[in-house]
Amino acid sequence: MTDYYYSKNPEVAHFEKNWDFELRGFNFKFTTDNGVFSKNTVDYGSRVLLDTVDLAEAPDGPVLDMGCGYGPIGMTIAKLAPKRRIDMVDVNERALGLAQTNCQLNKIENVRIFESAEYQNVPDQYAAIYTNPPIRAGKDVVQNILTGAYDHLLPEGELNVVIQKKQGAPSAKKTMQTVFGNVQIIHKDKGYYILQSIKLTEA
Repeated sequence: MTDYYYSKNPEVAHFEKNWDFELRGFNFKFTTDNGVFSKNTVDYGSRVLLDTVDLAEAPDGPVLDMGCGYGPIGMTIAKLAPKRRIDMVDVNERALGLAQTNCQLNKIENVRIFESAEYQNVPDQYAAIYTNPPIRAGKDVVQNILTGAYDHLLPEGELNVVIQKKQGAPSAKKTMQTVFGNVQIIHKDKGYYILQSIKLTEA
């Protein structure tokens, strides 16, 4: 199917909407459209993930929003960490255009927005990677996002993932434990788990 939000060019008619939403004390203006994930409101999983953002323990360096959609996670982190660069990537070109628009609407400049299927076009290493992975794209895509994060994190960098228990949190937790050698459930809310792994440096 090419009308899903996780396809490169969703084949659905445009129907843009404008709405406001508050995240972490910031009032954002959003423009959304058909063919993107959660077009009517910021989805609950992303909100739960954003409630846990704390870069105090993360090393210096940029942050990656993997699968940014129209931008709520990356934009909020950009506001919370104005001195860091936030890279926002997605496979969906319509979503990326909206993320650009939304950053301009909200005067957010410490971002880079570009197309990437998983980590294909991601050249850098990051202090932290945040993702609300596209569960409907299938287990392989989610698995690749979790396992691929390791090579794209700086030493002591963090991978932070939101995933529902019923949509595979236990299996994601196992994968992260295998890849990183550690994983914690740092928050739970209405069946949503926030999982965090750290890329530990060797002693």
